[in-house]
Amino acid sequence: MCGIVGYVGPREATDVVVKGLERLEYRGYDSAGIAIIEHGEFQMRRSVGKLINLRRRLHEEPTTGNQGIGHTRWATHGAVTEANAHPHHDESERIVVIQNGIVENYLELKQRLIAEGASFHSQTDTEVIAHLLGRYTSESNDFIAAFGRVMGELRGGNAVVAMDRTQPDLILAARIGNAGAVVIGEGEGESFVASDLPAIVDYTQQMAFLEDGELAILRPSGVEYRTLSGAPVTKTLTTVAWDPVSAAKGGYKHFMQKEIAEQPRTTTDTLRGRLDIEAGRVDLEGLTMTDDELRGVERIYAVACGTAWHACLVTKYFIETLARVPVEVDYGSEFRYRAPVMTKGTLVLALTQSGETVDTLAAMAEAREHGVKSVAIVNAIGSQATRVADGGTIYIHSGPEIAVASTKVFTGMLMAGYLFGLRLAQARGTLTPAEISAHAQALIEIPGKINAILKDISVYDQLADLYHHATDMLYLGRWANAPIALEGALKMKEISYIHAEGYPAGEMKHGPIALIDERMPVICIATQDHVYEKMLSNIEQVIARGGRVIALVNPDDTLVRSKAHHVIEVPHTTPLLSAVLNVIPLQLFSYAMAVRRGADVDQPRNLAKSVTVE
Repeated sequence: MCGIVGYVGPREATDVVVKGLERLEYRGYDSAGIAIIEHGEFQMRRSVGKLINLRRRLHEEPTTGNQGIGHTRWATHGAVTEANAHPHHDESERIVVIQNGIVENYLELKQRLIAEGASFHSQTDTEVIAHLLGRYTSESNDFIAAFGRVMGELRGGNAVVAMDRTQPDLILAARIGNAGAVVIGEGEGESFVASDLPAIVDYTQQMAFLEDGELAILRPSGVEYRTLSGAPVTKTLTTVAWDPVSAAKGGYKHFMQKEIAEQPRTTTDTLRGRLDIEAGRVDLEGLTMTDDELRGVERIYAVACGTAWHACLVTKYFIETLARVPVEVDYGSEFRYRAPVMTKGTLVLALTQSGETVDTLAAMAEAREHGVKSVAIVNAIGSQATRVADGGTIYIHSGPEIAVASTKVFTGMLMAGYLFGLRLAQARGTLTPAEISAHAQALIEIPGKINAILKDISVYDQLADLYHHATDMLYLGRWANAPIALEGALKMKEISYIHAEGYPAGEMKHGPIALIDERMPVICIATQDHVYEKMLSNIEQVIARGGRVIALVNPDDTLVRSKAHHVIEVPHTTPLLSAVLNVIPLQLFSYAMAVRRGADVDQPRNLAKSVTVE
């Protein structure tokens, strides 16, 4: 959710940068800072809290100059302090850097730099970038080449902007993976960079967008584009039509398409400020339950409706595996009618995108009547669920989701559910700090792996061409991926209007197998885990009955690949977290099918975003 703004040209850079940051306040942040170059020196101002605090600081200590960068930070590594706010500088204070995203290998890089004698003044991963860039620039005296070299060493989704005080009229920007947009604005005698259009659209409507592995060299006279290795890149400028809907869609055809593409960033945002990898700890700021209270939890009812119910089913696997607490999953609409047994040691975990889903709220009210605490996993800040949840709220931080069919909020719920499982494990001692650190490392690698899935989406259009006339589909998965089969089927029926059913693959023989013939596409989630061989057996049973198998596989798979009619590759991760990755191709397939069939993708018939009646 962090905001980036940079400017070089004839204007007062402070005004451009701070006004741009104010346009990005909707993204959420906990601190802010700017760096302005004047007469070859940096003027840095940083503050904790809202931009009004930075404004006050600038009133007391003004900055002047025609070149600068600014950042609003939402903490990932390190507490909310002025020392952790961006920008960050290298040891010689020659270089300043701002960054969006997570450096997945920052611990490895930091340890290397410390061994070489570097001193760190913050807890952030971004300071690693500043130190590397300062060292490489000093070695080669080539800021641009050093910048490309540093970007090549980073793992994860990162948007990085940097300045060298010895090189006036020059700002560098790069995008690695998918840390959100990096927008370049070209004006008359001035250049801009930002993390979103609203920050700079008042000054120019001529925009370019950096792709993965590209850097931009900004000067007042214009912008040069290259790959990280230095090869030239030709960019065609886009004239941005500044109306609210077009701006909100950000160049995508549909909101759903945009929201699928945002998931590397939104899953990162769910993690921000909550993981301390070095200490092996999880901190969920909105969770008000103490360690003693968490240790006293003996049973959890996870309640939700629709897509959120599928997220509950996956979260059950997370919590039971990590924290060893039994979890029972309920539909919100059924929970209160079955007179649930709620005694001391019971906790209700409510998942809701809007925080206003009436059946889920009723389940939380039922818990309160029985003197049982509830914890809410919610996207909408300040919603009713957050006020009812007396055990606290875990915000997803996915931002507004406009399309009725949920995508980024679903993966946000999964990430939040995993974090809650780790927090329970931490309180209950079922995982050591070292084990929590390993889980945290796997979590922060998820956004980059989602980005890898999103890089090539041509397969989904090809599948849509082949199967858009299908009237029925079957989705199969096992273990933590059985609920992902349900979610994939729900997405297909919601937006393409094709009848689709999701099943645990072991249940196929107990009914659905009767439907399988040569006209039936069967989507099989067959990534490698301890039930992989069982899944392979189910695929063989489908093929024996003429079904057309579309399989999700890991890149090194050979067995399923040799049997399936179509395969979609999904990167390796831990078995539990494979559920987060495997849902992405199913979202993309549903979207491609809906577009091919001419359906109203963002507003499917008969559906509403928030169900506030029973």
